[in-house]
Amino acid sequence: MRWLVTWAVLACWALAAPVAARDNHALLVGVSTYETLDERFWLVGPANDVALVRSYLKTNPHVPFAPENITVLADGVEGTPTLAAIRAAMKDLAAKVGPDDFVYLHFSGHGTQAPATADETELDGLDELFLPIDIGPWNDTVGAVENALVDDEIGQMIGAIRSRGATVWAVFDSCHSGTVTRAVGGDDVRLRRLSPEALGIPEAETALRSVAAGPESGADPVTAKGGFVAFYAAQTTETTPEKRLPRGMPGRKSHGVFTFTLFEALAANPGVTYRQLAQDVLRRYAVGNLARSTPLFEGDLDLAVFGTEGGDPVRQWPLKITDGLITIPAGHLHGIEDGMTLAILETAADPDDAAIGMLKVDFAETFLSELKPTDIAVEDIPRGAHARLTSGTTRFGLTVALPDASSPLAAPLAAALASGTEAELFGERVRFLPADTEADLVLTEAEDPGTVLVLPATGVLTRADMRLTPRIRTDGKTPLELADVLADTLQAIARVQNLLKLGSAFAGDALAVDVALQTRSPSQRRLIDLETVPVPTLVPDDEVHALIRNHEEFPVDLNVLYVGSDYSITHMYSGRLQPGDRLKQGLLRITDDAFGRDRLVVLLTPAGRGKSVEDLGFLAQKELPALRAVGSEFRSLLIEAWFGATTRAATPLSGGTDAISPALLVFDLDTAAAR
Repeated sequence: MRWLVTWAVLACWALAAPVAARDNHALLVGVSTYETLDERFWLVGPANDVALVRSYLKTNPHVPFAPENITVLADGVEGTPTLAAIRAAMKDLAAKVGPDDFVYLHFSGHGTQAPATADETELDGLDELFLPIDIGPWNDTVGAVENALVDDEIGQMIGAIRSRGATVWAVFDSCHSGTVTRAVGGDDVRLRRLSPEALGIPEAETALRSVAAGPESGADPVTAKGGFVAFYAAQTTETTPEKRLPRGMPGRKSHGVFTFTLFEALAANPGVTYRQLAQDVLRRYAVGNLARSTPLFEGDLDLAVFGTEGGDPVRQWPLKITDGLITIPAGHLHGIEDGMTLAILETAADPDDAAIGMLKVDFAETFLSELKPTDIAVEDIPRGAHARLTSGTTRFGLTVALPDASSPLAAPLAAALASGTEAELFGERVRFLPADTEADLVLTEAEDPGTVLVLPATGVLTRADMRLTPRIRTDGKTPLELADVLADTLQAIARVQNLLKLGSAFAGDALAVDVALQTRSPSQRRLIDLETVPVPTLVPDDEVHALIRNHEEFPVDLNVLYVGSDYSITHMYSGRLQPGDRLKQGLLRITDDAFGRDRLVVLLTPAGRGKSVEDLGFLAQKELPALRAVGSEFRSLLIEAWFGATTRAATPLSGGTDAISPALLVFDLDTAAAR
């Protein structure tokens, strides 16, 4: 929820950047069952969110939280998340924290909106509400929802903690939008929003606030001494879903998509800044096709997460051997899957080539994996050894869930799939699955009969998505014609998804090349920096420029692609930067052709000696030319992603011919008709 932009405590979040925290404290609130509401409004995931976050905080070796410093208020886990209990827990934190302490706050549950009790503090005339377990209905007498936790009050409680000099990171996995029109996927997907009508809240006009609006009421800079950062699952006009995660894994549980993605990113990159973490969350949303909502991030985002520098960027964990059973304290949350292989290192400081053996993942759950050695006896593994993930894989396949057999679309789609072999029609890596099966995309019926909607993995569609959601008419087409149109649509989506998957596989900082974006508009002709977290909104005639400098001692090739919300891909630029070169390049101007979530992709590859400039123009979505000879390891991966001749299900990302890895940066941009 994007509440905190209205709170006075934000006025001086940058005045006191945290140093190494003396004590770490956490309050984890999760509300699943609302006994005063109809059961159809209950949630499943908040209790699981809280359990996951508590486990992470207790086991994270980089920034440990003592169990006695973690307060849990979550029905089904521990404590009861009533309004009184939440108030008491926040008051207790404010009483016991001191300068340089760190406080993590997590709220998972329903959110909604109500007419503001103090209109002068809310530009849109609405208060944002988090709903405790003892929520009541709207009370006309006092003009408020009974027992609701209002944004202004939470702001005051956080202000009390910060006034003691403690730094606060607050995460809200809830939403308060009335825009949802349908959700496909049965009990697997629920939306964390409660319509105002369900609580009897009177109608009120809603206006989307600007992300850059800043505080909406006066603040006393003296009262807020500690630092502040806030992460929100969605904008004020959006919903956020919960879903059984990790997708496709046995034993998965319902989690807020935002909570799980956030801690998955944090587990993979423990030593990052809040800005880097936010960028990784946005990238994972795009790669996983998880949800259409836009997470928001505010505060001093250039501080280190949890206020502590460091964190091991190497994906490795200490081995524990008990009665011949080998385990590591990492699992699905850390990107570990059954069948993966990890190297055994005698010490955490050893290089990869000093591995004394290999381990294969036999079984993985969220925070634990069991491994078996492949080329070394258990008794020969020394005490203090570590397991290291030395290479990753990126999977280029696309899975698509078909409509239920009772749907009017079932027959025409079945006939289309039967018009030829699926491999001939769609390629080896597009797989169709039965209805209600975990998949990357969900096919369902539109309100217009005979029209197929192509939805993201959650199967959730909002009104804002309607104009961007691919749709295919089935009537008037032969089975083969329908198969051709469906294949074109799925291939286009898959190519975009595969490009973004490579963005997750290749770190943006793999090369010492600075990339900064700048923008200008007809009313502002001077170039200014374009902040990409939170996601900026651009309108027609806005321009985007790049300022790039190569700090490497060798030349680097640069390619820039623009990925539209309509799955179009445009190759904007290619060129070579010699060592020390500084490039100032205009990239694009926003048009009024389509609006939505677009992405700017910057690809950097070490230039091979004697090779021509790497030109990735073949990645354009339209008119793919015949594939030519492979120019680099990265180029071969891109060709693989473009459904080239090979049909491997996963491609190794290490051990290629390039001694230095390429870098791929993805910048999210929202385009709108006007500001």
